[in-house]
Amino acid sequence: MMSSRIMDAPESIRSAAVVLDGGGLGVEGVVRLADGVARPVPAADALRRAEESWNAARQIAATGRVYGRSTGVGANRNEDVPTEAAAGHGLRLLRSHAGAIGEELPARQVRAMLAVRANQLLAGGAGLRPRVITALCEALETGAYPVVNEFGSVGTGDIAALAQVGLALAGEHAWRGAGAPEPQPLDNNDALALISSNALTLGQSALALHELSGLIGATQVVAALSLLAVDGSHEAYAAPVHAARPHRGSAEVARRMRELIGAADRPTPPLGRIQDPYGFRCLPQIHGPAHDAADALEQVLTVEINAAAENPLIAPEDLAAYHHGGFYQAQLALALDHFRLALTQVARLSTSRLSTLNEPAYTRLRPFLADHEPASSGVMILEYAAGAALGDLRAFSAPASLGHAVLSRGVEEQASFASLAARQTLRACGAYRLVVGCELVAAVRALRQRDLRPDPGLAAGQAFALAESVLDDDQADRPLTDDVTAAAHLLDRFTDIWRGSTA
Repeated sequence: MMSSRIMDAPESIRSAAVVLDGGGLGVEGVVRLADGVARPVPAADALRRAEESWNAARQIAATGRVYGRSTGVGANRNEDVPTEAAAGHGLRLLRSHAGAIGEELPARQVRAMLAVRANQLLAGGAGLRPRVITALCEALETGAYPVVNEFGSVGTGDIAALAQVGLALAGEHAWRGAGAPEPQPLDNNDALALISSNALTLGQSALALHELSGLIGATQVVAALSLLAVDGSHEAYAAPVHAARPHRGSAEVARRMRELIGAADRPTPPLGRIQDPYGFRCLPQIHGPAHDAADALEQVLTVEINAAAENPLIAPEDLAAYHHGGFYQAQLALALDHFRLALTQVARLSTSRLSTLNEPAYTRLRPFLADHEPASSGVMILEYAAGAALGDLRAFSAPASLGHAVLSRGVEEQASFASLAARQTLRACGAYRLVVGCELVAAVRALRQRDLRPDPGLAAGQAFALAESVLDDDQADRPLTDDVTAAAHLLDRFTDIWRGSTA
């Protein structure tokens, strides 16, 4: 039975709810559930669909061989499970597979996994008891989450992590936080059906995409401040330039930049240098593909978050179990790799602008934006710090999909390593923030030293006012660690400014 805490929630709470129906959950909804700012409400028709699937699965398994229900798994797929051993088989499967290793994952990542898995199960292809789904929703509602460790997947199913979830639901594995659901009786019809998913990888990917796609937008706001600080040309963002080469992402970035800085669609030529360094001139051509890659990744995630990808797929209308490879996450691994490579290009461009901000030929200030003391270093160290963070980001961008594994006595002879790609994308978040934070510190210092105040009616002016209210205006040589940390935290608010810049 559904928890009354979920189904009978008052309207004020239900209005902040995320409906789970196995078809309409997106990245934003996963993030809201992971952050605990919304409550899950499983749709009644989806629960009925899940119950039909469960009834069909038991009927199919009772009359024929079904992988993982009446047989073993992996290389043991041809070993039959006697009817009298069926109940114990499910728990033994969970116990043997709950061997994830490494660091304990943070609550946010585990909650994202629970949200994805509950929604997938409501798609109606798993054939497990509906009470498991409502138990997952109860955990999301109360904030309780099972202990899950980092390593155990090669991109063909997060079976170790989800087996830990299964054991926790059965009362045999630890929970963190109060309000864990009552232990559930799990048998052979529930065990493989629960763990046959990439829900952890998908949840981690959703969290990473949500953060990084916003940060790419924030980076454009920082770049706008840098452009103003060096009296940069507006021609690179001219509408005719992008109409002549109509890549959607690049054209949108150029339009946003014109709006951020108040540039005309057809700007006049600059009075000084004829054109700018690549950090400014090629910004639409580099930021645009990053936005395109983010959109492509979101499309893949939206499909997978709502997919009935369990093996076997239970089809109640056919009274059949279809064995397949829908768990193999090649699309996701490739989309994540593509996104990180595009992200690294954006970060490299930020370090290019940082170097330009340190050049007197562009700012008409002292080298490294130093004060007037002899041989002052100013923000020189920021180039080194940003370069170091960029090095980590470059390492995280190595394509995970190049990985290979042959497992379970050779019967599983390929692996997508989407799980590694998701972890690398999450790890990229911190390094990326620091790179762009370094540019923001330098851009604000240059604008201050030149006594330039962008029009407060423009988005760039709003961003500058926000940064100026937070960043120390002391120009003397001093440690800049706290400045960069503050700037990196500001980027989320810059994301809001960027998202508000619309035609």
